[in-house]
Amino acid sequence: MPILNRVAELHEEVTEWRRHLHTIPELLYEVHQTAAFVADKLRAFGCDEVVTGIGRTGVVGLIKGTRGDGPVIGLRADMDALPLNEITGKPYASQTQGKMHACGHDGHTAMLLGAAKYLAETRNFAGSVAVIFQPAEEGGAGGKAMIEDGLMDRFGIQSVFGMHNMPGLPVGQFATRPGPLMAATCEFTITVRGKGGHAAMPHLSIDPIVTASQIVTALQTITARSIDPLDSLVVSVTKFHSGDANNVIAPSAELAGTIRTLRDEVGELARARMVEICNGIAAANGAQVDVALDINYPVTFNHAEETDFVIDIATQIAGQGNVDGAVSPTMGGEDFSYMLQARPGAFIFAGNGDTAGLHHPAYDFNDELIPHGISYWVKLTEAALAR
Repeated sequence: MPILNRVAELHEEVTEWRRHLHTIPELLYEVHQTAAFVADKLRAFGCDEVVTGIGRTGVVGLIKGTRGDGPVIGLRADMDALPLNEITGKPYASQTQGKMHACGHDGHTAMLLGAAKYLAETRNFAGSVAVIFQPAEEGGAGGKAMIEDGLMDRFGIQSVFGMHNMPGLPVGQFATRPGPLMAATCEFTITVRGKGGHAAMPHLSIDPIVTASQIVTALQTITARSIDPLDSLVVSVTKFHSGDANNVIAPSAELAGTIRTLRDEVGELARARMVEICNGIAAANGAQVDVALDINYPVTFNHAEETDFVIDIATQIAGQGNVDGAVSPTMGGEDFSYMLQARPGAFIFAGNGDTAGLHHPAYDFNDELIPHGISYWVKLTEAALAR
């Protein structure tokens, strides 16, 4: 089953939806226009239920098949954008300064809406499909909020599936793997407190910049010397702030960054070593240090049986040789991980072609991906809910 004829017919309409959504990017849970657009479409399609406000601003549409009773599966798309200034120059570019769809969530939402329209028209399956439109994927844990609001139990969802575009992978190709696909994330903030003073008399001060600089260098040894080389770990310091004048030693310095890993045990060890390193270096310099750790998204872990299933579905659409079923994991984070903790399922990447990378101000979702993504959702639903 390559692209369905009806899906090909929907391509232009869904592209219009996608580009409209691209003009109105919204952040985290404040996706009110986007959620309203989604809910209106689902009602117009004739979904059996359309529920708003799940996980604050999430939307769920339930579509019942006409082939009898059966299980309920969930298909999820994310709706939120990023705090970036767009530089694409497209006629449908963001109309809001400082916000843009730089990760393709506009495309994910539009493709799932296209699949919902098709499935509501045909209903050629047993059981039901819940189309899930989630807010706050970009750091807000919207997936977790929807689960805590009763998503899985309310709709009786028994398995759940997600999809994300991937720049660099050709359009029409897919990639996934069983087990860990994306990393667990932890954000950290390290505050070093010394003693400020005149830059010409450093001996009378306790320089927090010197202490913080030593910490930055020493943190690199966590991956190099504390972790098994066969394990994956990223410790990145991404912020360093201290002082405002050339001739003043500031009293404090602040570092921040992220820890990424594919195994919980590795993350625990990395966090413990970070605290030990910071305390030791601060003590050696006569400074004080506070380490704040924000443990957030868990590993995105694909279940084996469901992964085999989606590889088969993607292969039916893309053809042999166009589905990588053993792609290398990425150290990016994804809050679909919470849904995979709650129910068995699988996450898959769909090729976005030769475009700018995710989270880049020149990124744009490739509309040529739309019929491939819709066909994937349709085929997955009909195969998973076949009698």
